Amino acid sequence: MAASGQRAKRQKKIVGSGLDFADYRVYSPGDDVKSLDWRVYSRTERLFLKLYEEEEDLHIYFLVDASRSMHLGRPNKWNYARQVAAALAYIGLSNLDRVSIIPFSSKVEGRLPPAKGKAQIFKIFNFLDACEAGEHTSLRQAFKTFVSQNKRRGLAVVISDFYDPDGVEEGLNALRYHRFEPMVIQLFDERELNLDFHGEVQIVDCETDEARDITVTPAMLKAYREVFEDFCTELEGYCKSRQILYFRAPIQQPFDELILRVFRAGGFLK
Repeated sequence: MAASGQRAKRQKKIVGSGLDFADYRVYSPGDDVKSLDWRVYSRTERLFLKLYEEEEDLHIYFLVDASRSMHLGRPNKWNYARQVAAALAYIGLSNLDRVSIIPFSSKVEGRLPPAKGKAQIFKIFNFLDACEAGEHTSLRQAFKTFVSQNKRRGLAVVISDFYDPDGVEEGLNALRYHRFEPMVIQLFDERELNLDFHGEVQIVDCETDEARDITVTPAMLKAYREVFEDFCTELEGYCKSRQILYFRAPIQQPFDELILRVFRAGGFLK
């Protein structure tokens, strides 16, 4: 379980009134003359504009995996993911950020438009409660749609088990290429790693409905756990190499402990 990466600064230099003086730049025809520094002109006979630091609203997009694999078991990953999304959304709303919820599977399953202010948390609760299960996971297809529909860049918090048969890198790369700032929260169910059956069984892929008859042995269960750990390590390595904040958590962990880890990482709040 790890976190990596740092959030970008949320201030930019703009011409005009603001909180803190930042810099000067040479005047160009069409600039607002109210921002001219006449004291500098009296000394240099050159026109300079004052630049100020002003904070801009941060847009936070919660991309919540609603695919079939997230709905297995009771409790399931989907309920846990909604709790995590709602808690982090409330922090964002309290911070006066603009928060949007986008459930996805192989496509974008819906969209709650950006909301601002703590009172909007009830709208988020209602939206998450109404979300239904989607299809199989495809980050590539879903995020391709997401970046085409959302032109305002911001933080993209991806909450998923990342069980994508085509891999996750292409989808996450699409976010980065279009200048969104990804944050990855990988959920898993400890029961998926501690299977207690053996012998002849038929397994069914919950994402694709593909069935296969296998013989479960202790050696196979050991290999299965090793493959899962390799999968998680590869995802974590991808994130670390690209300075993407990464968190992994079992749904058996109280969700508020995960929220505290995200908070302590220093990458969610300004």
